Amino acid sequence: MTVEIDKNSGFCFGVVYAIKKAEEQLLQYNKLYCLGDIVHNNIEVERLKQLGLITIDYNEFKNLYNCKVLIRAHGEPPETYKIAKENNITLLDATCPVVLRLQHKIKLGFNEMNENDGQVVIYGKQGHAEVNGLVGQTNGKAIVVGSLDELDKIDFSKPVTIYAQTTQDFESYKEITNEINKKMKAAGNQLVLQTHNSTCRQVSSRQNELRKFCRNHDIIIFVSGKKSSNGKVLFNICKKENSRTFLVSELIEVEKQWFKKSDNVGICGATSTPMWLMEQIAEEIKTI
Repeated sequence: MTVEIDKNSGFCFGVVYAIKKAEEQLLQYNKLYCLGDIVHNNIEVERLKQLGLITIDYNEFKNLYNCKVLIRAHGEPPETYKIAKENNITLLDATCPVVLRLQHKIKLGFNEMNENDGQVVIYGKQGHAEVNGLVGQTNGKAIVVGSLDELDKIDFSKPVTIYAQTTQDFESYKEITNEINKKMKAAGNQLVLQTHNSTCRQVSSRQNELRKFCRNHDIIIFVSGKKSSNGKVLFNICKKENSRTFLVSELIEVEKQWFKKSDNVGICGATSTPMWLMEQIAEEIKTI
């Protein structure tokens, strides 16, 4: 049995930056607050907790004063910055540059749509941290759709501009935009749907690379935290390419009966999966 780790898997640059920023502060002060899980991987969150990282929710954040709080790669809505200013909280902003650019574009798009009685639509996961930050750029008025079944939230007789959560699958985004176009025409709307390819290029290219990786192995062990939106998207892509794809979040979940002696095993993961965890799982599989 051979075991190979996908060299393109592991943390994206936005997550790497956020974790590096946290580690630098913890090395100096041994304590740092983080608004929400720094990354959607429970094992990495626990590692940083041991170093002194304290994960807080929004209610706890509102009651903090005169301290430092890390903003993770997902970004935050304007309300968070307002609270920080009022409570004299120093924000260590590790928002991913890709997300920051998207927030700015959505804010401009919302102003334009406001003038034309139009709608801003975001294709993404309702309640996801990044999506919350994006919706915040529209004073909470953006329409979030996560599937074709949710398109009835849109008024197809009005102008529509649509963006995608950065970690969404681009092919699924195209499917959504095509369907909205059809429904706008069916409603007699002669306006063209304004689309914005806001999916992260690093994530998009990883999807194509993963497809090739999965086809070249007999069995795939996909490592991802249960909360990772990106992990769910990438796991489904792997599963489509290789039916012998198994999802695990930690070493204890790997089962020996999945493997055959002749297997060429591939290990890959989400943008929120640490490389050290995939390496740990690879070493364990080699002993089977």
